[in-house]
Amino acid sequence: MLSTPRHRQNTKHQTLKTVAALLVCALVSSCTTPPEFNEARAFADLERQVEFGARVPGSEPHAEALSFFVETLEPLAERVIEQPVTWTSPLDSSIVFEGVNVIASFNLSNTSERIMLAAHWDSRQVADQDPDSTKRTLPVPGANDGASGVAVLLEMARLFADQPPEAGIDIVFFDLEDQGNLPGDSAMASIPYALGSEIFVRDTPNYRPSYGILLDMVGDANLRIPREANSERYAKAVLDRVFEAAEAVGADVFKDELGQAIVDDHLPFLRKGIPVVDLIHTPFVPYWHTTEDTPDKCSPESLGQVGEVLIELLY
Repeated sequence: MLSTPRHRQNTKHQTLKTVAALLVCALVSSCTTPPEFNEARAFADLERQVEFGARVPGSEPHAEALSFFVETLEPLAERVIEQPVTWTSPLDSSIVFEGVNVIASFNLSNTSERIMLAAHWDSRQVADQDPDSTKRTLPVPGANDGASGVAVLLEMARLFADQPPEAGIDIVFFDLEDQGNLPGDSAMASIPYALGSEIFVRDTPNYRPSYGILLDMVGDANLRIPREANSERYAKAVLDRVFEAAEAVGADVFKDELGQAIVDDHLPFLRKGIPVVDLIHTPFVPYWHTTEDTPDKCSPESLGQVGEVLIELLY
């Protein structure tokens, strides 16, 4: 859990920032106060996803979570699209994954500046990193790895509906991200990660947002987000803006240091020349890809800090 003194310091910083914004707004009639991120509501969305069960593609919890996302987003967004995604192994045609990417769009009239906010929503089908070998065939609950990024973006969707930012926003929940390198024969081991985003980029060739921000594993109670190495190399200008926003709001879970290079949903965009950065906790937590990836390892405060950075960046 984030320490109480640290959270008080961040709250005080945010309060001073809000007061300063109000003083400026008193002098500039067109100014509006940025919205506030409701971290408790975001955490409830994290818990709700885990309550469905592991969101393994093809399972009932997966279908229930999809319905929850669409029912939540449709009253908020101008448009919600469910994009079917299917992948068949070139080594074994019996290995087939079927999923759904969810795209919720805001400010569709703004075609000149569109910003993508993304997270993956599927759960890994096997806990192959579990220290208990008898649990390695069980699915991963996916509280941090999956539900946390989605939870932040569901809350951002509510803010966009109540107080639209100037830019056009596309929130994308990618499916089939976490099914890569499964245990088994060579065909299973060769399954790529980030299938949903790869298919999204392939099937929407004209979609070129100004930039994108991917959230992955952003809920840990001791969250640390360094500069992911691929983002630093290929989208440094965007990453700089993110870390400037983090400094402005006192979000100390952001660590201004070079982190690992991660295979994630931002890579298909980077390969296409679209600057998308990955905000991800590294080194990976001990419960990564285990049955212990549960809500008790996460905290509302961590989600709140990430949400505050997005608000600072977008408003």
